[in-house]
Amino acid sequence: MKKPDIRLIALDMDGTVLHTDHTISKENERAIKQAIAQGVEVVFATGRHFSTCKAYAASLGINYLITVNGGEIWTINGELLDRNTLSKEAVAKYQKLYNRYQPWTWLVSKDRVWRNEQPDRLENDTWLKFGFDVSDDKVRENMIQELSEEKSIELSNSSPTNIEINAVGVNKAKAIEKLCAKLDIEMNQVMAMGDSLNDIKMIQEAGFGVAMENAQDEVKKVAEWVTTHHTKDGVAEAIDKWLLS
Repeated sequence: MKKPDIRLIALDMDGTVLHTDHTISKENERAIKQAIAQGVEVVFATGRHFSTCKAYAASLGINYLITVNGGEIWTINGELLDRNTLSKEAVAKYQKLYNRYQPWTWLVSKDRVWRNEQPDRLENDTWLKFGFDVSDDKVRENMIQELSEEKSIELSNSSPTNIEINAVGVNKAKAIEKLCAKLDIEMNQVMAMGDSLNDIKMIQEAGFGVAMENAQDEVKKVAEWVTTHHTKDGVAEAIDKWLLS
């Protein structure tokens, strides 16, 4: 396989660059810093809120963060470059399903993350992402079916048992395109790495898509290459092989 021309590396965090204890290994840190030293722009493309990933980015010298599945784009200095919020219809659909199934939830507003709790009046806040965690396969399938009927939302997941809800058209790939336009980089010069359904579009649309060994099968099917497990420094292996070697 021909070595790709890489000018930007987009990294998912959980299940990709982070180990199970939510730390960045020495090997992953080394590879990321070497890539940056070679002039490659390394960015996080994560489902996390900016507040929960800024410190990781700062420790590595990363300048840009794509957060809440592409709902926001930030600079490391806290400048908001782009934001996409959920519609009133999406909020109403979330509330309807929550009332019916009472699943474990997390809600991401522009200001904070609510974990298995929520404000009294959802309509009074600005929402970026909703999430459900549902261990019962049948219930989860029913919820996905109902959510699919709402045209103002985009569905993905960050693990096999959860459902993540963003505004329609919001995904990591679209955010990477916007950032690339700002940086004068082409999508075919992007290497993207991830493990879950919220990574599929960026892996498909990047010039070189990498799935983790621990990735969901659907993600592996669309990747150009599968690296080792996230607990075995798969990010470092991919950067070493396709950029640094």
